[in-house]
Amino acid sequence: MLLTREQLQERLFALHRASLELVKEISLETLLERIASTACEQAGARYAALGVLDDSGKLAKFISVGLSNDIVKRIAHPPVGHGLLGELMDTEIPLRIPVIQDHPSSVGFPSHHPQMVSFLGVPIRTVDRQLGQIYLTEKLDANEFSSDDEMIIQMLATYAATAIANARLIEEMRAHDIEMTHRSQDMSLLNDIASTLTSSLELDEILNKTLGHVMTYMKVEAGEIFLLEEDKTTLRMMLHRGQAAEAFWTRNIFTVGEGYPGIVAQTGKPMISTTLSKDPNFLRDAVVKAGFRQVVSIPLVSGDQIMGVMSIATRSKAPFENRNVDMLSAVGAWAGVSIENARLHVNARRFAVLEERDRIGMDLHDGIIQSIYGIGLGLEGTKHLVDEDPTQAKEKINHAIDGLNQAIRDLRAYILDLRPRQLGNDGLISGFKRLIAEYRANTFSEVHFMPPESELKELTQVQALALFHICQEALANAAKHAKAKKVQVSLWTTEDRVLMEIHDDGKGFEIEEMSTFIGHGLANMQTRARSSGGDVEISSAFGNGTTIFVWVPRGIKQ
Repeated sequence: MLLTREQLQERLFALHRASLELVKEISLETLLERIASTACEQAGARYAALGVLDDSGKLAKFISVGLSNDIVKRIAHPPVGHGLLGELMDTEIPLRIPVIQDHPSSVGFPSHHPQMVSFLGVPIRTVDRQLGQIYLTEKLDANEFSSDDEMIIQMLATYAATAIANARLIEEMRAHDIEMTHRSQDMSLLNDIASTLTSSLELDEILNKTLGHVMTYMKVEAGEIFLLEEDKTTLRMMLHRGQAAEAFWTRNIFTVGEGYPGIVAQTGKPMISTTLSKDPNFLRDAVVKAGFRQVVSIPLVSGDQIMGVMSIATRSKAPFENRNVDMLSAVGAWAGVSIENARLHVNARRFAVLEERDRIGMDLHDGIIQSIYGIGLGLEGTKHLVDEDPTQAKEKINHAIDGLNQAIRDLRAYILDLRPRQLGNDGLISGFKRLIAEYRANTFSEVHFMPPESELKELTQVQALALFHICQEALANAAKHAKAKKVQVSLWTTEDRVLMEIHDDGKGFEIEEMSTFIGHGLANMQTRARSSGGDVEISSAFGNGTTIFVWVPRGIKQ
């Protein structure tokens, strides 16, 4: 039945008013329902529905009007886009049918679906694509839908296309805004972590602040960090923060491959459990009994090396988002590098302490101990002069007292600033002459010194001290082990080196047994020479004395 002019005009006004309301609506779900209801009213239909397509052209949403919730629940399955619905999805023109069952594309209705006869379907289109379809069935005041109904619903579909496009755009903007908010939160976390990790090399501070930031970001009740020990097979809990500490500490050691920490350390990949009570890999009943439902464990990595595992746990049922896990993985990489740096820093400090101890021991051995030994040798000789020549014995004792006072001053210098003082401020050659004079006085041995033509001022303090202490050690060995009567000390230069040779006529030794006779002395000689860029060579044989040959470079700044 065709509408009169007045009726058509009234329906157009009503449609225009309805379309203005549609454009105001920004919620897509509510908009779809309003479009279906408006179509039902404008066409006088008992039932209406609206289908929305996804980007691939498949039916994504289906909103119906006129069917009660009980009927909808009893229908075997929702529409899937077959039959007349599918045909309308592939066309640009409306589809108006008096009897649905008579159309060749009809496939019938699923069980418990109400019977429907008349049908009107109109595509909802933009310029270049179809967004969805309006479906109307069961015309109330006639046997079928009219051409005027078709025209009105086509106009409604035009309004609907604009409204749907706007609502989708608003949803996309909201989603983008939410994503930007999340990114801002993520960047804030990374900035806090970066500030923590770059401002400290203390392992405890790194672990505490990192876990604290992560727990605040994830809004969880508990967190823990396991570190891989030096054996590369044991993971030990180093930190727990949050609730139920006693439950987590009931199991604080895992081996690689065991439990969540062990599996993550073995695979190098995050693990997530949303049902801890049913997860056989969790292995911590006390934590489950404390009410925790979910856990995320991530590896702490530095390059290809696993440094440890960080876990966070919650009693909440809300699942962790994938972006959160990705963010935690990034934090795990940063934290792993910082943990390795902290450990390297500790090892470097430990090595520096050991190196300083070695240096102090070497200086004491080469300096003060050798001086005291020389004083002891002199006092042994003085015993025989007490009765024979008291005056000379008194001079020797005074000399020994002066030597002991000097040794005391040297010890005090080591304690105060750990710098050797035996070389003095008069240069290397003067230091050698004083050293040889003390050796003669304490041993009654014959020593010949052949100095170089110049004062060797181009040598650095390190190089000069190396030559001085090596000579000191060699003279001590000549007196203590070789029992030498004559010693020759020679210094000379080439274009790029300063060379020193010390030869004694003592009893000598086999080179293979060098460590047995010389002990730390040889090691000290080699260390001093090589630290100055030079080297030491030693030759000796039983009955033929010993020769020590040393060289250091000239003109190299240390």
